[in-house]
Amino acid sequence: MHDGPPVEGGPRQSHYLDGRHRSDSTRTALAQHPTLRPYQVDGIARIDAEVAAGRRRVLVVAPTGAGKTVMLAAVARQAVDRGERVLILVHRLELVQQTSAKLYAQGVDHGILMAGFPMRLGERVQIGSVQTVHARAVRSTTIDLPDADLVIVDEAHHARARTYQQIVGAYPGAVVLGLTATPCRGDGRGLGNLFDAMVEVAQVRDLIAAGYLVPARLYAPTDPDLTGVRVARGDYAPGQLERAMDRPQLVGDVVEHYHRLGEGRRAVVFASGVQHSVHLRDEFRRAGIWAEHLDGSTPTDERNETLARLAAGAVQVVTNCSVLTEGFDCPAISCLILARPTRSLGLYRQMIGRALRPAEGKVDAVVLDHAGAVFRHGLPDDPIAWTLETDQRAENTAQARRKGGDGGGLTKCPECHAIRLAGRPCTSCGWRPVTKPAEVDVADGELGRVDARGQVQGQVHDLAVQRRFQGMLLSIADERGYKAGWAAHKFKTKFGRWPDRRWTTRVEPDDATRAWVRARLRAFARAQRGAA
Repeated sequence: MHDGPPVEGGPRQSHYLDGRHRSDSTRTALAQHPTLRPYQVDGIARIDAEVAAGRRRVLVVAPTGAGKTVMLAAVARQAVDRGERVLILVHRLELVQQTSAKLYAQGVDHGILMAGFPMRLGERVQIGSVQTVHARAVRSTTIDLPDADLVIVDEAHHARARTYQQIVGAYPGAVVLGLTATPCRGDGRGLGNLFDAMVEVAQVRDLIAAGYLVPARLYAPTDPDLTGVRVARGDYAPGQLERAMDRPQLVGDVVEHYHRLGEGRRAVVFASGVQHSVHLRDEFRRAGIWAEHLDGSTPTDERNETLARLAAGAVQVVTNCSVLTEGFDCPAISCLILARPTRSLGLYRQMIGRALRPAEGKVDAVVLDHAGAVFRHGLPDDPIAWTLETDQRAENTAQARRKGGDGGGLTKCPECHAIRLAGRPCTSCGWRPVTKPAEVDVADGELGRVDARGQVQGQVHDLAVQRRFQGMLLSIADERGYKAGWAAHKFKTKFGRWPDRRWTTRVEPDDATRAWVRARLRAFARAQRGAA
């Protein structure tokens, strides 16, 4: 399978391993290429240094929108310049198309091994659909596996699959590079059984600070009830999850909040199932918003046409089920709607990343979280502690500290209702918290007049004062959805007797009465917490 003179003790070694390609020389060469950003140049140099040090399987981590495919193409170009052969494994048509475009931009001719494309097996670089390569060269002998000194696995968090492993295992002498934004399994554990080194190119916060991504403004209007939804393979069981989320009230809630908070932006909705996605699309249309639906059975031409119309603004909202989490690049998207709860940190970050790419006039992305994901997985720009260890899980350490009570948790801004860190200014509207005085326990009683002898005389309330106070209590009960009996009990707390049943006229509450009620409610809440 491999051409060229063999190396003693095994198949031909990659030129990467001879120690001549060091990080300094790589930095100098790549820095001259106008399409690479500084962190990409540095990342490729660090990859090169790892391989030169003898690491044969290197996992490269870069957030969605960081330009992994650009880096992939630059690495392939360097390999071709050294006379090497490269196999790039991808698993979706969109990724084949994106990778091909980036290779041509780097001046790299290549072949494509995928149904519907003519084969050009003589090219030094081959983009191979995992499914096609496995079917034609592993399961059958329709073609030979192409020679490769370097195997690049895109979206490498899928590399545990049997098809990937059988293909990569056929290249024992090659260097293997895996690229992903989320280097973990579905349950968050590391990929150390597949890779022996990890290069982290950047974190989301770094790229936002440098202007390569836009910040997210989050709203969490609802927290869905997932009681009884089973967990399988680290995430919610799809069928049960869809039944829990695809209820008329929740579906309508998604559309109502988009009307109120989405600002008319072009949006992508992640649904919990195919029917859920269809129902959401229909609800958007009934509300006067042109929406389309995509799922895995949507024909490729129809999917491409829908996404092109979304990019052009002819479609305002696209709902989808498990289609747009990977290989979807549309910077014009500036609103993301999460209607698909997930226990997977990796899936959460993949979904959020779809809206963070910059575009002309785009200053931020609005995220409407109907899945409670932000409270489980944290903010989109929180740094993530990724790991290669198979018995450890990737962790949002900032969110873990918040849940542990170390520092402010996540809460809603009282002004704009965006998610913010408790105790800190709102990054969306600039609202700043005001330090509140410590609560003081309240004992029921009234101030009385002090007479000339210094003795306190009992406060006397005439019937007009009592009737007005009962009217204000009834108004507050109406505001809070309480029954009239609540007002009667509060009246008795203050005056020591029940109000006259004929006192039913509502009166606008004054500040003093509202403060009195708030104090009693706080006292009651503290008593309940103490009893628990």
